[in-house]
Amino acid sequence: MSIIEAIIFGIVQGLTEFLPVSSTAHIVITQLLFGYTFPGLSFEIFLHFASILAVILYFHKDIWNVVAGFIKYITTRDHHYRVSFFFALYIIGATFITGILGMLLSDMIADTMKTPQMIAGALTVTGIALIVIERFHSYGSRRTEDMSFIDAIIVGLGQTLAVIPGISRSGATLVVALLAGLDRETAVRYSFLLAIPVILGSSVLTFDDMSTGFFQEVGIIPLALSFIVTVVFSWIGIVWLISFLKKSRLVYFAIYCFILAVCVYLFIEPITIMELEES
Repeated sequence: MSIIEAIIFGIVQGLTEFLPVSSTAHIVITQLLFGYTFPGLSFEIFLHFASILAVILYFHKDIWNVVAGFIKYITTRDHHYRVSFFFALYIIGATFITGILGMLLSDMIADTMKTPQMIAGALTVTGIALIVIERFHSYGSRRTEDMSFIDAIIVGLGQTLAVIPGISRSGATLVVALLAGLDRETAVRYSFLLAIPVILGSSVLTFDDMSTGFFQEVGIIPLALSFIVTVVFSWIGIVWLISFLKKSRLVYFAIYCFILAVCVYLFIEPITIMELEES
């Protein structure tokens, strides 16, 4: 892998991981453009760790408050930490639901849904969902202190849809959280913090795909560079999305998903994606 390609992969992963546009679809498309095949899921796992590092760095105060509040509520039963305690439980609950259902569905998804038609269809569904939540649903006003386990169940189920290539994890969690009546700020915060255990968990489950041969094949310098670039652009993506959602609309992401779906359907051959996945 060249230095330029490493930078481009890092930019694509970083910008699309947390935007509601499906980072998986973008990484597959980028591989096709460069004619690259990676062994198993090694490269995706590697870049996912970089994206999660950016989330941890950006939300480190939130993470500390939730973890500290969770522990302090258990040890002191101080009502002041009750919201943090239950918010941690909502993250754990949604992650558990996604993890169990994701493992049950992963084999079926891997065998039947990684085709251009399915990816294009999933991107279209993502776009439609974003338009529906933007145009036909009133935003809620419920904040962290108003959440319940019902919200965790709904978001966990919605997040499970992201096992389908082309369905955005961040898009799915945002849409279902907003449908459940959470306000934008709470929905975005919940979505980002949920990314940490979900992506780390899925990466650990596929960690066997990481091999010494992978590092030798791609190259240490390109890998290190793509990791750094992914962290930087994931940070940029987080900052930009939070700022964007405060003053603009999800419908612009929907339009982008529709355009990308058309491009995937028209220009990507089915056999090419299957070859990439089997490599």
